Amino acid sequence: MSKILVTGGTGYIGSHTVVELYKAGYTPVIIDNLSNSNIKMLEQIEKIIGIKPEFHQFDLCDVEQTTAFINDNPDISGIIHFAASKAVGESVQKPLKYYHNNFFSLINLLEAYQGKKINFVFSSSCTVYGEPDVLPVTESAPVKKATSPYGNTKQIAEEILEESAAAYNNYNIIALRYFNPVGAHESALIGELPIGVPQNLLPFITQTAIGKREKLTVFGNDFDTPDGYCIRDFIHVVDLAKAHVAAIQLLEKGNPNGKYDVFNVGTGNGYSVLEAIKAFEKVSGQALNYEVGPRREGDIVKVYGDVTKSSKELGWKAELGIEEMMSSAWKWENYLKENPIG
Repeated sequence: MSKILVTGGTGYIGSHTVVELYKAGYTPVIIDNLSNSNIKMLEQIEKIIGIKPEFHQFDLCDVEQTTAFINDNPDISGIIHFAASKAVGESVQKPLKYYHNNFFSLINLLEAYQGKKINFVFSSSCTVYGEPDVLPVTESAPVKKATSPYGNTKQIAEEILEESAAAYNNYNIIALRYFNPVGAHESALIGELPIGVPQNLLPFITQTAIGKREKLTVFGNDFDTPDGYCIRDFIHVVDLAKAHVAAIQLLEKGNPNGKYDVFNVGTGNGYSVLEAIKAFEKVSGQALNYEVGPRREGDIVKVYGDVTKSSKELGWKAELGIEEMMSSAWKWENYLKENPIG
């Protein structure tokens, strides 16, 4: 079985991708510095797939450790690179943290693989589109000035990858521009596990519903949308994980579009934050205690993707709907109540 390196593999999206890689016949190898994840997720993954994945704890910003690892593991044929700081709001408050973590880890990996053939899947984001002029947004839409340092790191990282693929013969790269991952594995054994106060909507919803948080604050309801709330393309994390497997498979076959390519990964549907809350209340039977607060700096009004290219060329399509996203997240939150992790 091909060995695939999953950086940030004990994190939210990474852990689900490790599971899907194993199911698809790959041998996943994890690197994570555990700055935003928990080592116990390895045991949770093992409960699903039956084996504990190979794990290495270090920071990819450390060039010597990164280079040594790559040199010591010549049988790795692909990388899925998640390891990065990822919260929009925090990036506005701590831009240097984001530029340091997100660039050094990427550059160190690429430099360690100079002269070695590698298939590389990059965790990008729809934030590269900024506030789109036309919806649904396609991959050919212009990349606009980022509304946050986090978004800027994704834009610049894509430029680094595209230029590296053009300059060096050994890199074959796909950047997946995904929208808003939510939900949890159907087993309720892995899911989003925020450290401290959640930075994303759904764990805040579930933590409020179960009593960990007093209330949910929604950042603004005066946007130019039908109900005044921000609109997002929510995608189930398991569907998202499967997109990464599809990207590796396309690179292995040889992407006819060349050595660098980008794909939107979403459902193609936009749901407002209020619609997401109502969907959660429906599937959980819980009335959510929430209030509206001021807008959050860096948030865009509405974005959802055109996923035609992903369907036709990547051979991937989201299968799970908003209610399945909400119900799986609620099952995960209830699992955590009975089986605390961290």
